[in-house]
Amino acid sequence: MKFGYTIIYVPDVPASLRFFEQAFGLARRFLHESNTYGELDTGETTLAFAANELADMHFDGGVVQAATSARPLGMEIAFVTQDVAAAHARAVDAGATELSAPETKPWGQVVSYVRCPDGSLVELCSPIQG
Repeated sequence: MKFGYTIIYVPDVPASLRFFEQAFGLARRFLHESNTYGELDTGETTLAFAANELADMHFDGGVVQAATSARPLGMEIAFVTQDVAAAHARAVDAGATELSAPETKPWGQVVSYVRCPDGSLVELCSPIQG
């Protein structure tokens, strides 16, 4: 078994791709001509976005939509960076909402949290020192 994808259901796939490109410096790998599915180049594991309409097709009753939820959903995407403060500022400048400013945790890792315009929760963190 190999972890292949994380797919986030969003109201506007091209807008989510643009935000993640601008906020986190990721490159677009693919956007389907229907604008209902797209992928970012994140390395070995694919980060993808699919339109909420596709969730409605796949799951009876759809999914809890992160963009309309008052609170973040119970899952996050984590991006590892050497400069959490700069990455955090870039994400907020691009339109993310700050949930937790960069903070050094007791184990030495610097961590912050932002919520993206599509409602997804992102952790920005330094590498864990082993």
